[in-house]
Amino acid sequence: MWEKGYREKLWSEIGQPWDVIIIGGGITGAGVLRQARNAGLNCLLLEAGDFSSGTSSRSSKMVHGGFRYMRSGQFDVTRESVREREWLLQAAPGLVTPLPFIMPNYSAYHTSNRLFMLGVILYDLFGKKWKHQILTPSQASNLVPQLNPEGLLAVFRYDDAAADDSRMVLRLLQEAMLEGAHAINYARVETLLRDQHGKVCGVFVKDESSPNGITAEIEARVVINATGPWTDEIRKPLGVPARIRQTRGSHLIFPRSKMPFRQAFILMHPNDQRGMIAVPWESVYLVGTTDLDHSQAGDEPYTTQTEIDYILEAIESILPACHITAGDILATYAGVRPIISSGTANPSAESRAHAVWEEEGLFTITGGKLTTFRVMAKSVLQAARYRFAGRSITGIRKPIFNSLPQYSSETRLKQEQALYLAGRYGNAVVDLIQSPVEELTPIETMPNLWAELRLAARSEGVIHLDDLLLRRVRLGLQLPQGGQALLPRIRAIVQPELEWDDTRWEWEVARYQKIWQDYYSPTPGVPIKLEMEHTQIPVTG
Repeated sequence: MWEKGYREKLWSEIGQPWDVIIIGGGITGAGVLRQARNAGLNCLLLEAGDFSSGTSSRSSKMVHGGFRYMRSGQFDVTRESVREREWLLQAAPGLVTPLPFIMPNYSAYHTSNRLFMLGVILYDLFGKKWKHQILTPSQASNLVPQLNPEGLLAVFRYDDAAADDSRMVLRLLQEAMLEGAHAINYARVETLLRDQHGKVCGVFVKDESSPNGITAEIEARVVINATGPWTDEIRKPLGVPARIRQTRGSHLIFPRSKMPFRQAFILMHPNDQRGMIAVPWESVYLVGTTDLDHSQAGDEPYTTQTEIDYILEAIESILPACHITAGDILATYAGVRPIISSGTANPSAESRAHAVWEEEGLFTITGGKLTTFRVMAKSVLQAARYRFAGRSITGIRKPIFNSLPQYSSETRLKQEQALYLAGRYGNAVVDLIQSPVEELTPIETMPNLWAELRLAARSEGVIHLDDLLLRRVRLGLQLPQGGQALLPRIRAIVQPELEWDDTRWEWEVARYQKIWQDYYSPTPGVPIKLEMEHTQIPVTG
């Protein structure tokens, strides 16, 4: 994978011709890389920031069909998503896990129980299953005593699934790399290369992690734009019209002690009846998401005070007995969706379908959602097949996720814990469980082990501390103050693996603290661009 020396070696060879260059290291780009390598193509993925640092680390952690999409008539999107959810549950056990949902119906919604029931039946039928239930107010009160009883007509139960979005991206990338694909983070595509006919034939890329500003011109038969919300930035040099509507979705994260539920909830906001979700994830409980046109300046999206108030109102309306206040928030985060614009006034009414475009030789795959990455990858590769005339590309039928290793009682881990870790790391879990016994213990209240920090630092392409704590092992979203109280122990584990001297470590800590406060804290401020000393890696020696 990204073992020591990988980055330097790849940059020294990156000028070779490639079959496919993929721009974007989120779930879509990772899915394309995996399927392209399955098809036997010589492929390279370039990510301007960290892997999954955009939308794919900021989702609602759901692998789902999008129940609320049916409300706007997006039945095809829901059907496709539900079927992909069922496939993922089978293909990626431990990474994608079943999650029961509770959806209350109140008299204030002015919607009959029959209509709600029709929705859950249809949702089940799309997935070829029959697991829904309808509960009376009395039954619902026994199941969830905190549920607001006033005006409650019925509660509907159905199943969806949850996942760690960043870990899904990383596992796809790692398994593609084991088969011979290449992926590199902090490699920004500065511009597109054109051939004598004006067609896109490659990219000009810069190493963002290098103080020396390494650059390269790279050619490929096919260049695929999989940059999500930043799709139009890559397309802009082609002189084509913008097509993406960036919409922001924000989430609040609470400790399980404040929301001690095994189930997830659909929360209909009391003001506009817009559906949101409350989800148990890892050691915390997250609630979101909003749906606003994104117009913030700054390096990353952040949750505004208006959004915080909006989400808190929904929680108070449905789960008043939890007594949730702003003071209970552990962390916040916001993500930007790549919605294909139709011009509708309401962002929530926009379609979540994906699309493939070919423009001046550049292939773009955009729209869609986390759950449908496999379908999206297949779509763009099929569109580009004619570029490989005379060459078979049948490998896209190969498995997307490798089979997990088998365990014996000698692994020192409980079976459930072993499956959780294997889902996150695939076959790399074999290295993980060989860690010192003192590192095979949980990090505070989290399900993660201290050994995961060492493995990530050693072999998962970590360039900055926030890569490690916000996306590899997600302390920054689950512990008070982003886990900063644990930095001394984290330092002892990861500083030798990353080969950072004390100056670099202190610089990384300052950088992480600022990023966490500006974009992930319970009170994110209006971010300003990081000062120069916090953006350039210090040269020490």
